[in-house]
Amino acid sequence: MAQRVCRRIAGKIHARQPLFDSIPSFLLPAFHLPASQRNLSSTRKCQSRIGSAPLSIPPEVKFQVIPPAAPKSVGRVSRTQPTSTVNIEGPLGKMSMSIPPYVTIMDDTASSSRSIKVLDPKERHQREMWGTIRAYLQNHIRGVSEGHTAILRLVGVGYRATVEDTAITKSPEYQGQKFVSLKVGYSHPIELGVPLGVKASTPQPTRILLEGCEKVVVMSFAAQIRRWRVPEPYKGKGIFVNGETIRLKNKKIK
Repeated sequence: MAQRVCRRIAGKIHARQPLFDSIPSFLLPAFHLPASQRNLSSTRKCQSRIGSAPLSIPPEVKFQVIPPAAPKSVGRVSRTQPTSTVNIEGPLGKMSMSIPPYVTIMDDTASSSRSIKVLDPKERHQREMWGTIRAYLQNHIRGVSEGHTAILRLVGVGYRATVEDTAITKSPEYQGQKFVSLKVGYSHPIELGVPLGVKASTPQPTRILLEGCEKVVVMSFAAQIRRWRVPEPYKGKGIFVNGETIRLKNKKIK
């Protein structure tokens, strides 16, 4: 009796097993594969080549790499590795950036350009920071030579913006600070202090022009202004940054 029950249970388990156990994995549909083997795209993986691209340095920009200082005490072992510093100076300002120890900036005298190398391109962290550091350096070079800009468009009935020397609701954080005053549908104007190193102007009542050397500061202030009227998808009203667009939705009809 016990042998019959065991045979029945074994037959049921065998019947529940999928029929595609013996089929090669590449012939199975995507949903039958484990999550680690599924490909969301049919195209081949292509790694970014931003890190290996040379830096384009204009002739009026000074690019200087300062190596790390030698340790003062020989006996002690520091947990933090020394980092080199890059000083970039141009007609619009001066900026500096720390470089990790695994990144090397090569000087090509033939083409008078600079290229970036990492110690081990196969390591994931170094490979990820390769292109990031190159993009930051290129943004700094462009910032001190040409500058970064952000144009904000105010779309809405009665939306206006002005740049004032003083503010009612805020006190200046540094001498000579200006304030952006927004009229975007609230009962009172919104006053925002312009960060240090950023120049704000209003060529039109519905346009705000932000200029500065550091891209992160310029775009962060643009996002701070945009936060007061995020573009909505039904009437298309709001504050748009640069070429930002929005897809309109149909109105809800009850």
